[in-house]
Amino acid sequence: CIFADFIDFKKRRSLMKRIKWVLFATLLFFTLFEITAIAKPIEIHWWHSMRSARGVVADTMIKAFNDSQSKYKVIGSFKGNYDEALNAGIAAYRARKQPHLLQVFEVGTQTMMLSGAIYPVHKLMKDTNTKIDWSGYLQAVLSYYMDANGDLASMPFNSSTPVMYYNVDLFKKAGIPMLSKDKSVTWDEMGEITGKLVRSGVKGGMVTAWQSWTQIENYSAIHNIPFASKANGYEGLDTKLVINNPMVINHITRLKSWMKDKRFFYGGQKYQGPKAEFIAQNAGIYIDSISGIAKLKKAVKNFKWDVAPLPVEFFMEEPQNSIIGGASLWVFNRHKKSEYKGVAAFLKFLATNEMQEYWHKQTGYFPITLNAYKSLTSQGYYAANPFQEVGIKQLNRRLPTKISRGLRLGYFVQIRNIINEELELVWNDTKSPKAALDNAAARSNVKLRSFEKTYQ
Repeated sequence: CIFADFIDFKKRRSLMKRIKWVLFATLLFFTLFEITAIAKPIEIHWWHSMRSARGVVADTMIKAFNDSQSKYKVIGSFKGNYDEALNAGIAAYRARKQPHLLQVFEVGTQTMMLSGAIYPVHKLMKDTNTKIDWSGYLQAVLSYYMDANGDLASMPFNSSTPVMYYNVDLFKKAGIPMLSKDKSVTWDEMGEITGKLVRSGVKGGMVTAWQSWTQIENYSAIHNIPFASKANGYEGLDTKLVINNPMVINHITRLKSWMKDKRFFYGGQKYQGPKAEFIAQNAGIYIDSISGIAKLKKAVKNFKWDVAPLPVEFFMEEPQNSIIGGASLWVFNRHKKSEYKGVAAFLKFLATNEMQEYWHKQTGYFPITLNAYKSLTSQGYYAANPFQEVGIKQLNRRLPTKISRGLRLGYFVQIRNIINEELELVWNDTKSPKAALDNAAARSNVKLRSFEKTYQ
């Protein structure tokens, strides 16, 4: 009996030892798991539209941030062109699978602001105690993405403005003096210049990319005339397009008249056609975004080209700033506080001098801070690359007015499509400029009323 009790005791003691080991192993596992979890960096997901060479630049900036610290890991994902990326972001938000950051082109600003899906950048920085001196940023860029209270809703990223590229060799052949990088030629002078180009044997004088953006939106801003009522939509959803005003009608009428002798010809709505015509030397002048600088550097090998500011009317002695294109970074809500600290840290990192200088040099897009611009100037970068400063000077030559700060319209993508459709009817002799612009305004106002009804 005593022997049996002894055996039971040994069994119990053995069982207790096994239980202790199991508990110890379990505790050790969870301890190691927690340590691993703590050590693993917090992931920040950024969906963007930067592909090819620009995508490589974006990836390089992401890697630089990830290598600079170990707490956060930014993961960039290409989600197609601007339209596709925006649609992907909206679908992901509805499915509660949204990224932390979404790159959205400037025409989607009003939609994003009223979506209820964003965490405004100014609030993000305040809540995460991230110090940002907004006065050190290019104000013409910031103003495009500010809300009605003057607070920043999204973080500017790839910002551009249109400029005028011209073929130096063709200008010399036609006996045309080189254009100033600081002072705009007048549209009357443009008529003479394009005429000389055609008479010298060039197929066409001028082509333009993104015709709504360059020939109506920026034309209006530079001359300080409204594109839409209510301060271009900044002061209310009950805005209406007013592009069928005498100045814009006269401008489009002038371009149409130039088509008769090839001083102007239509190369397509976007940039591919006009750029191809310029590269083939079928046009001596090409109006497009400053982001075209990087592409032209790589594509043009057989002639010299240069950059000048956009033309203005002869009576505009002090033209206003041009307005921006490009995109900004929007922060989605419904994420953890710890993750937002990483988002804020990444956005601040992107705005450092090193990153902004690298971005500007590699892509042609603006450095968005004055410090980066001053740093590049002090390094002699613009002395060596003067054409890369033309857009910056044009953007900053005047403080933005309520009209020249930008556009804040709902369904802006559809509105641009309408304007493009109506302009094409002008170019193919189907409509007069006035009839086309009247119809563009009327059709666009229907879209604006629909947007107003949805978001009021």
